[in-house]
Amino acid sequence: MTAQRALVRQVGDRVRESQEALVEGLVQDIRAQIGALDQEAAARSLLEASITENVVAAINFLRQGIDPDQLEAPTAALAYARVLAQRDVPQSALIRAYRIGHQRFLDHTFALLDDLPAADRVPVCVELVRLSGQFIDLICEQVGRTYERERDRWVASRSGVRQQWVTDLLGGGPVDRAAAARALRYPLDAVHLACTLWPAARMTSFDLVAAVDDVRAHAVSALRARAALVVPTDEYEARLWLALPGPPNASAAPSSSASASASASASASASAPGYLGAPEGSPLHAAFGRPGAGLGGFRTSARQAARIREILGTRLGSGAAAAPLWVHYDQAAPVALMAGDLPAVRDFVTSTLGALAAAGAREAVLRDTLRVFLDRHRGHAATARAMSLHRNSVQYRVHRATALLPHGERDLADDFNVRAALLAVHWLGDAVLATGP
Repeated sequence: MTAQRALVRQVGDRVRESQEALVEGLVQDIRAQIGALDQEAAARSLLEASITENVVAAINFLRQGIDPDQLEAPTAALAYARVLAQRDVPQSALIRAYRIGHQRFLDHTFALLDDLPAADRVPVCVELVRLSGQFIDLICEQVGRTYERERDRWVASRSGVRQQWVTDLLGGGPVDRAAAARALRYPLDAVHLACTLWPAARMTSFDLVAAVDDVRAHAVSALRARAALVVPTDEYEARLWLALPGPPNASAAPSSSASASASASASASASAPGYLGAPEGSPLHAAFGRPGAGLGGFRTSARQAARIREILGTRLGSGAAAAPLWVHYDQAAPVALMAGDLPAVRDFVTSTLGALAAAGAREAVLRDTLRVFLDRHRGHAATARAMSLHRNSVQYRVHRATALLPHGERDLADDFNVRAALLAVHWLGDAVLATGP
């Protein structure tokens, strides 16, 4: 091994030691600089996996002197390219992400060379630029080919054609509504209820298609819908629109008793006209928007469903139970409006709830009891019935929860902020709780 090769390997070892910080910075940079890649939680998870595997592959390329002809793009990078193709994200956004990653990788690497002798530093920098450029060109070529093949396959399929029409409809620009309605075989002049569906546990694409079709049939029957439109977002998720038979009814809230954590807030709407419960044994999460009329309602209901999907992704990602949840926009609308800035929500929750915002099992029980108590207009008996508790247990828990608030009972004199903070924790979970002393 030449002296220069040994130095490059030594630099690779140093980069590996600081790999976590490099990946974290790359994820933040790419999301901030490329809006098309700053998507919901599931897509962000794929982005992070792709960046992590690419960084590991680049480090190994430097350390082990891998033959470029043997270099293969990481599995997560290829999977992410396919998902972007399915979602109609421009390939230019993907390639730009690699260019940003290349630049940051070099900046990070050069910062580790300060202790090298001046005579070694320049040739090592030149070699790092050459090798990293070679790596990024080969990886971009492979992910680009994967993107193009998937895009051609997706558009050529019936699902891809539907996805393209739906993308145009949701884009907000001019669109031939009559042609879109004919192509989709779906009435755009109806009252629409949109829903996003995704697996609660790992499943094959075949099983996902079958589960989504079960939900479609169940929803059409339960709501007597005029028509239904199913459009895969990608291989992990699908959208469903229902053309309802009558005018919008905000009380027709699709919610579910499938999750114990959602049942209390859903119980008030369970007897409302148009209530939609989950099919027995459904393995899917579901996020619903509000019903809305015409093309505007088609777009707005889908946007609301996407916000609820984002909230549930955050909640499930923070370690909440993965039992299927069916949640309607009305159940979490205030949280949907604030969930775009989790650090700000965390600051609000911790300052409003004080010690009650601690991430402990005891505090979780007290928070849940206080939330239901305030939702039930401070009725101890109503809270006891909703939570299947003895009235004395409710009184004790409410007393203990109130004592943990920054100003005790005074914080409940005008309880708007406390209610909002409790609702945020209920839907967003540990992501908005206090992180330490």
